Amino acid sequence: MLEELSVRNFALIDSLTLNLESGFSVLTGETGAGKSIIVGSLSFLLGAKADTEVIRSGCDEAAVSALVFVEGKNKDALEWLSARDIAADDSRLVIRRTVKSSGRSSIYIQNVPVTRGDLAEFMGFLFDLHGQHNHESLLRKETHRLYLDRFAGLEDEAAAFHRVFTELAEKRKAQEALFTSERDRDARLQILNYAVEEITKAAVKNGEIKELEAEAQLLGDFEKLSEHANTAASALFDDDPALLSLARRSKHALENAAGIDTSLAPLLKRIEDLYYEAEDLASEFRSYRDALSYDPQRLEEVEERLSLLYKLKKKYRPAETKQVDLFSDEEGILAYKAEAEAEIQNLSATEENRDKLKAAISALEKELAAKAQVLSAKRAEGGKRLGAGITKILSSLGMPSAVFSAEVRAKAAHAEKTANIVIGPWGADDVEFMISANKGEPLKELARIASGGELSRVMLAIKTILCGASSADTAIANAASADAASTDAVSTDAATLVFDEIDTGIGGEVALSVGEYLARIGKGKQIFCVTHLASIAVRADNHLRVEKKVIYDGTAERTVTGVSLLDSQQRRQEIARMLAGDKGSAALAHADELLAKYSAGR
Repeated sequence: MLEELSVRNFALIDSLTLNLESGFSVLTGETGAGKSIIVGSLSFLLGAKADTEVIRSGCDEAAVSALVFVEGKNKDALEWLSARDIAADDSRLVIRRTVKSSGRSSIYIQNVPVTRGDLAEFMGFLFDLHGQHNHESLLRKETHRLYLDRFAGLEDEAAAFHRVFTELAEKRKAQEALFTSERDRDARLQILNYAVEEITKAAVKNGEIKELEAEAQLLGDFEKLSEHANTAASALFDDDPALLSLARRSKHALENAAGIDTSLAPLLKRIEDLYYEAEDLASEFRSYRDALSYDPQRLEEVEERLSLLYKLKKKYRPAETKQVDLFSDEEGILAYKAEAEAEIQNLSATEENRDKLKAAISALEKELAAKAQVLSAKRAEGGKRLGAGITKILSSLGMPSAVFSAEVRAKAAHAEKTANIVIGPWGADDVEFMISANKGEPLKELARIASGGELSRVMLAIKTILCGASSADTAIANAASADAASTDAVSTDAATLVFDEIDTGIGGEVALSVGEYLARIGKGKQIFCVTHLASIAVRADNHLRVEKKVIYDGTAERTVTGVSLLDSQQRRQEIARMLAGDKGSAALAHADELLAKYSAGR
């Protein structure tokens, strides 16, 4: 549950902190007031991609933080935290995310830095956000299988099937390579053997190129190096006077002076240290200078060696990546050699490998066929439950004659066939959601639904039903129950559901049904809904108004977005505005009527 949300310098938001309650909350306001900015800031905190454009103009950093309560029944969230040694404080966590104008960002959960992927994964256990554009995913058939697998608890089984499918595809690819003609195989072997021989002969060593480049630079600049070394040597010990001789004279003089005035003893100690250090330095530097020698033959050898390594670096790189920057120069060459040697071994043992691959492919095909049949049966059963459950929910959302069906069909014959079963990467099934919105009409694809309002209600039903955790059947029954007083409208791990304008394309009695439904599931969950409809807003437990205003920041006037929790009188005026666009007596009377009728007991 989201208990507090703090936003700073995000889009038009200067600074705001919201203390949030459980139940059903609505966010309302004029068009353009910034309601979607509030949702956007929350989406940012949930792990959505973001760039520097979200930073408020004139600021260096945008920041969003939240205090969330993690329920004890949310096992996935608790296990995730435990695996990363992140401890909640009285079941509460502070989550922070920032992005700077430089593009750098930071994310913390309880002061533990995490990646954006980690943040999205964890927040997915706590929140489910439905944005204005999520309808599009519902219209894509490829997402229907994902929805059904999630509802039926088949995500792990589907992932396991996909791994076997991928392994089988790789084995078949290897088998196909083995059936290459002997001439092509021999030509390939010749190329690979030449490459291995060339790299082996070169005796490439890790780090060699950098070492040789440094040596080449030293030999190439020897004249300058020698000149500087001689100048340093002259100043240190060759010239008269030199640093060493001056230190010796100073030491001798201070020894005599200290014999007369003992207070000079500390200075004598320091000059002695200076002398001995100068003497050591002179000795070491003399050895360095005397060892300096110019070897033009060595320079030629180094340049030749570098030329060879550069050629190998350009010529050979791992086939798996084709990206040299993933390896050091020498590692890339040696990785290519290792790949070439492995391929030589495979090509040289064609018959043996062919037999092994044939047996492995046969075993994988049988395993895949068995998994596909089990998965299909479970999907068919889950599809029936999902269709029945959504049909019930749609009835409570003002579509009493609607029939929803999650159809699970065998894949078309043109797909790949394994063990006499047509399969794809995720099973032997094509899943498609169908609906008949009115009595007597045949089932049709969702994409052929003309009404955006109907599609909004289908998405609302799917979103809530997919949040079912411990028992999907219980979630369906509770969500569709006519008992508005139920405190367990939807059984779900995600404690907070966010709907951004779920009311798109609806009005009248349908809007009343949607408002009633949201209020009902708000009995057991925390619901946030951005809406323009008064008939939905009057059902809310908490009413937040979003508005833009112009402020003077000391230098200029700026537009900012703010949010306020409305009291009963302010809510009355906001409902009147939503109904009629003004706060006249007629609008206020209508608002009073709706609030009295639909807010009783809140």
